[in-house]
Amino acid sequence: MNESTDGPDLCGEDCDYATELALRTILLPRDTNAQGTIFGGVILAHIDLAGVVPVRKLNPARRFVTVAMNEIVFHEPVFVGDLVSFYAQVCKVGRTSVQVKVCVNVQRKDDSDGEEIRVTEAEVTYVAVDENRRPVPVLPASQR
Repeated sequence: MNESTDGPDLCGEDCDYATELALRTILLPRDTNAQGTIFGGVILAHIDLAGVVPVRKLNPARRFVTVAMNEIVFHEPVFVGDLVSFYAQVCKVGRTSVQVKVCVNVQRKDDSDGEEIRVTEAEVTYVAVDENRRPVPVLPASQR
């Protein structure tokens, strides 16, 4: 079980894994789209990176690949200079796969009270693979 408690339960159910702050960054002008807000693809790439952080803690010796990004919802735009926080929580561990919920919050660059606003959320599925990229059990035999 993960002992980090950086955030609320993201999975919306009794979960054996805590929410953790997996990534925090400030995005730059190079990350913008034609409207001047942060490009959604940049946010998705960071979601993928943040989601694998708690997954690797399950079995650091395993290699994991992303197989699906589901239920992606962009609630609010992200602007250059916003402090962007990616919170991740393992929601389900299967035999070869792990489902993770990632929520993205921002502190607006001009907001003096430090309030975080939920801007994006997604569910990501990772699969443990061997050196031939074939699915293998997530957990070692001793933990299954």
